[in-house]
Amino acid sequence: MPALLRQLSSLGGCTSPIRLDGHRTEHHLNQDTGEIGRVLGHLESAELPAGHLLVRCNNRRVTRCAACAEIYRRDTFHLITAGLRGGKGTPETVTAHPRVFATFTAPSFGPVHNRITGPAGTVRRCRCGVRHDQEDDALGTPLAPDRYDYESAVLWNAHAGLLWRRFSIYLRREVAKRAGLTQRAFRDYARLSFAKVAEYQKRGAVHFHAVIRIDGPGGGDSPPPAWATVDLLADAYRGGYAQGAGCRAGHRRAGPHLRLR
Repeated sequence: MPALLRQLSSLGGCTSPIRLDGHRTEHHLNQDTGEIGRVLGHLESAELPAGHLLVRCNNRRVTRCAACAEIYRRDTFHLITAGLRGGKGTPETVTAHPRVFATFTAPSFGPVHNRITGPAGTVRRCRCGVRHDQEDDALGTPLAPDRYDYESAVLWNAHAGLLWRRFSIYLRREVAKRAGLTQRAFRDYARLSFAKVAEYQKRGAVHFHAVIRIDGPGGGDSPPPAWATVDLLADAYRGGYAQGAGCRAGHRRAGPHLRLR
C-alpha cells in the first residue's frame, strides 16, 4: 500500500490519470563513440504498484479533472502576469510598454436566466421572477427556448477562433497604418504580443480576454518606438475590431468591451 500511495501522490491529485503499458530500458551511452553499453535500469509497467504507468491527464476542464485544471489555471495566471510585470524570463521593462486589456463577448442570442447582484451584494430577481442561487442549473438557459437563436449560438462558437485570427491580422495593419508604416516596414520597428484566454459563459457562449502589448522589433526584450502609445493601440484596436472581429459569424457580431491599462 505505501508503494501505491507513492505512485498516486506523483499525480498531484489527478482523478483521471492516463494508464500506460510497456517497458523502458536505460543503457550507458559512450559519449565519445556512441556505443551503447551496459543496462543501467529496466522498468516494466506491469510491475508498478498500480499495474500501469500513471501520468496526469492534464485536462483543462474542471468538470473533467479539477486538480489538473487548477494547475493549468495557475500556470496561465503566472504566464500572463509575467507578460504584464516581467518575470519567468520576461524583463521587468515590459511594464513600460503600451498595452490594453480587451474582452470580446458574444452577442445576445436571446434572454437567459441570470443572477444579477446590486451594489450592496443583494441578489436581484431574474426576469423570470426568481432570485437564482449561484449553483442553480437554470442559469444561462433560455427564458424562451422556442425563440432562442440556437443556430447563431452554435455558429458563434464554431467561428470564434477564426474571428480572433482575423482581428489579430487587421490589428497589425491598423497599428502600422497609424504609425505611417507599411506592414513590411512595421516589423523593423515593433511587434505586437498577445496573451489570450478563452472562457465559456454560463449561457455556453465563448468569449475572449486578451492583453495586447506593443514591443520593439525584438519582442519584450526591446523597447517600443516612441510613436507606440496606449492611445494609438486603443484606436488601432477599434479599427481592427471593426474590420476583423466585427465580421459576421453566421449573421452575428461580437460585442466589444475594451478596458485600458
